[in-house]
Amino acid sequence: MVELYASLNYAQGVNEEVTHPPVEDLSLPKVLAALADPARLAVVRTLARVGESACGRIQHDAGLEVSKSTMSHHSRILREAGITFSRVQGARRMLTLRRADLDARFPGLLDAILQEELATR
Repeated sequence: MVELYASLNYAQGVNEEVTHPPVEDLSLPKVLAALADPARLAVVRTLARVGESACGRIQHDAGLEVSKSTMSHHSRILREAGITFSRVQGARRMLTLRRADLDARFPGLLDAILQEELATR
């Protein structure tokens, strides 16, 4: 019962108002700067592979050993750059790769980044 109360109480405190830049406002320097960090690049590659996922699950699947606050920071940078879409589902934050938006604004960029992962395996 205590866990349920804590989950409900936490969910009420989560800010559900998350802003995402429109496609026309996506900036190549900002996208590239966000992708320059190895942890954020791992998140993007993981999202491309598994699809929408909770932050904690992405962190695990990407093999990142970082604190929750660091993961939140990386998620915010990716969202503000227009690379990911974030939504709240209960007490979890779900992330999705904005592949169609990135492909529309910067054709071939995401493919090149994901292809590089295949080449380095």
